[in-house]
Amino acid sequence: MTGEKPVAVVTEGGTLLLGITHAIAETISPDLVLVPGGATTPGQMVDDEVLDWLRKVHRTTKWTASVCTGALILGAAGILKGQPATTHWYKMGVLRITGAKARPDERSGKIVTAAGVSAGIDLALWLAAEIAGRERAEAIQLVIEYDPHPPFEAGHMTKASKVVQGLAKAMMDDNMPPDQGGLVAKIAWRRFIDLIRTGR
Repeated sequence: MTGEKPVAVVTEGGTLLLGITHAIAETISPDLVLVPGGATTPGQMVDDEVLDWLRKVHRTTKWTASVCTGALILGAAGILKGQPATTHWYKMGVLRITGAKARPDERSGKIVTAAGVSAGIDLALWLAAEIAGRERAEAIQLVIEYDPHPPFEAGHMTKASKVVQGLAKAMMDDNMPPDQGGLVAKIAWRRFIDLIRTGR
C-alpha cells in the first residue's frame, strides 16, 4: 500500500489497521493504481502532492482504478476529464464537476471506476481476470463465495423506490463531515480555473 509516508493507518471504522509500506515519492511506476474512497476523499482532492503523483504514474500504469469516491480524487487530478466514469451515487454531481462523463453503469478500459463500496468486489474480480485470466478470477470468486442474492432489489438508484432514495440521501447527509462543504467549493473553483485555462 502506498501513501505519503510508510506508517500504520487505522481505517475509518477504527477496527482495522493497514500498513503503508511505500511512500508515493518512491513509487514511480506502478502497474496498477487503485484509489479508494472514504471520508478523507475531499482532503485528498485538494492535496497537490497526491494529485501530482497520480498524474505522473497514470502515464505509465496499465490500469488506473478507483472504488466509490476514489473516482473524485482521480477527477481532481484531471485523469477523468472527458472520460466515462462512475462513483457512489451520492457524489455523481461532484464527479461531473471534475469533467468526467458520469456513467453509473460502465466499467472498462485503462481507467476503471467502480461505484459504491460493494461494487469494488466486481472491480477486483474484473482486474483479477485481466491480470491472471478468467479461470483464476472465477476461482477467487469461488474462494470468497461471492454469489450475491440480495434480500431486496434496492442496491442501485434505478431500482430503489423514491422513499428509499430519500431515506438513503438523508442517511448520507447525516454522516457527512461538516468541513466537506468548503472543500467542495474549493474543488469546484479549481475546476472553473482549469476550464478557463484549458477550455476543457
